[in-house]
Amino acid sequence: MNPAPPDTGLIFRRSDITDRHNLIHVTPESVTGVRNCTTISNAGGVDVSTIEHLLAALCAAGVDNLVVDLDGPELPALDGSAEPFLKLIEQVGLKRQAAARRYVRVLKPVKVSSGDAWARIEPAEGFELDVTIDFDDSAIGYQRLKMAPNVQAFRDRLASARTFARMHEVAALQEAGLSKGGSLENAVVVDGDEVLNPDGLRFDDEFVRHKALDLMGDMYLGGPILGRVTTMKSGHGLNHDLLAKLFATADAWDYITLPGAQALIAMMALKSRDRSDDDSAIAVPA
Repeated sequence: MNPAPPDTGLIFRRSDITDRHNLIHVTPESVTGVRNCTTISNAGGVDVSTIEHLLAALCAAGVDNLVVDLDGPELPALDGSAEPFLKLIEQVGLKRQAAARRYVRVLKPVKVSSGDAWARIEPAEGFELDVTIDFDDSAIGYQRLKMAPNVQAFRDRLASARTFARMHEVAALQEAGLSKGGSLENAVVVDGDEVLNPDGLRFDDEFVRHKALDLMGDMYLGGPILGRVTTMKSGHGLNHDLLAKLFATADAWDYITLPGAQALIAMMALKSRDRSDDDSAIAVPA
């Protein structure tokens, strides 16, 4: 991960591609795949997948400008969470740049659905998540998480939550030649009422926490957002449908720049004390 000047945005650079354009810009329009992970591509067909965990860490840390070098088509799975990325970012530190930060401010609700799954975004003073999952597998079941993921809340509650899969899904993927590197070292695997990982779960509700982590990463393709995102049984596909519909609805959003957010942070912190459904501060990234 390399520092970049203001207004660069987030860019992946494929060092193994030398015969064509190898830069892939992180934008909603770059998304070309949403099966099991998020994949983005450039006009030359150069792509990079499984970007959502890194993007979630960048969202929480408030990183706007970055060039990420990689020598293959997928980011390392590491342990299946965003925690290793966040730790690296915090070890080297961040630099505040001499430019106002631009946010996407949601002005009216937008919703997408597919069967009984849906996702909605609506106006809010900060970035907030309300994520619900409901699986037939008794080891997962019904779980709900509401939070405003500032960097501290992300570090404490989401960063270490690992990706998960059900055993029958793993078998189908591997028969199709996919998920070849998947193992109990980088994912939680469930078989009915049983968690197959020898060490068990990191949280009782690790599954919904990871869904919230994925949602953060997927939404950050549009940049920092001031809005509340609520999902029911959503995944990468619906997450991106929601982001695409938001940007396609001209009167549902606008840009706002915040050269200094200290007054806004103080105001939101005061308001958050009265929020009985949320134990974390409203997120206004630096």
